[in-house]
Amino acid sequence: QVQLVESGGGLVQAGGSLRLSCAASGRIVSINAMGWYRQAPGKQRELVAVIIAGGSTNYEDSVKGRFTIFRDNANNTVYLQMNSLKPEDTAVYYCNADATTSKYRGGYWGQGTQVTVSS
Repeated sequence: QVQLVESGGGLVQAGGSLRLSCAASGRIVSINAMGWYRQAPGKQRELVAVIIAGGSTNYEDSVKGRFTIFRDNANNTVYLQMNSLKPEDTAVYYCNADATTSKYRGGYWGQGTQVTVSS
């Protein structure tokens, strides 16, 4: 089993910055990709950013140029640096990992962290 623990959410004014972190632990053999999703009230969960094992990244269009995803492979931790935040970025942000354990490969989710951007 893999556990994901997120931190770093909070309340910030528009134009401000936050950094989210997500640490993976458990019987991990390898992590194939890690990413951040978000879900605003009344909306579907959407992919914000993803980073794969080789270091390639992909971003949702509305966050390109403002958010940066990066990993600390040694500690199985992924970060999301969020700059120039806008009220529309307000959502619960979830960490996701595509990980291989000693038994199988699967997808895992963190508990979510609230990000609120005031105007």
